Amino acid sequence: MPPADSSFHKTPAARKATTPKESPQRRRRLLDAAEELFSSRGFYGVTVRQVAEIAEVDVALPNYYFGSKRGLFDAVFHRRAEVLNQARSAGIDAVIAAAGDGRPSVEDILHAFIQPVLEAQASSDPGWRNYCRLVAQVNSSAVFAEMMSTHFDELIAKLISALRIALPQAKERELYWAYHFLTGALTLTMADTGRIDHLSHGLCHSADAHDAYRHLVTFFARGFTAAAND
Repeated sequence: MPPADSSFHKTPAARKATTPKESPQRRRRLLDAAEELFSSRGFYGVTVRQVAEIAEVDVALPNYYFGSKRGLFDAVFHRRAEVLNQARSAGIDAVIAAAGDGRPSVEDILHAFIQPVLEAQASSDPGWRNYCRLVAQVNSSAVFAEMMSTHFDELIAKLISALRIALPQAKERELYWAYHFLTGALTLTMADTGRIDHLSHGLCHSADAHDAYRHLVTFFARGFTAAAND
């Protein structure tokens, strides 16, 4: 199991100011405020004015920095996707390298893919938890399908390639369907809705990220293996 990534205990730094009028601190406050609001209300339930009020900046600044509400939303999504993807990609590379000429285990591959998400959701930084909920929203909306493709298709291709090495007998169709079900379960877990708390009468807790992801990896490692042997 790879060590926890310290990247998930802090929010990515704002970029440096590019003009004297720009402030990295104001830009970061806008991103943080937008992330919090978008994650709880969705894209259409938030106004630029509300973001400015939470960030305690002039109402004109969101458009000054990001051009539009959609530009702000895109910037919020991009900021943490890069950090998350780097950690997941490096983890998959490490698993493949450790296997050498042999086959990596499906469980190790899935752990590398999922562990950074766990670190993000269990982070002491509320921004990472907000981001996880935001990704869960975006992944379930056809409106933002292009955004998911832009940020995650390369990583998913790497995951599928690794699974091909681990499961050479698997049909391509089965790998993609198995991934489809994995991403649905993963983003539902990221949403942290509390639904399972109610259904299980308190036996399970959606806020217990470590327990949730332990079950997720075990379940889907068996699922991918079964699908490959079908």
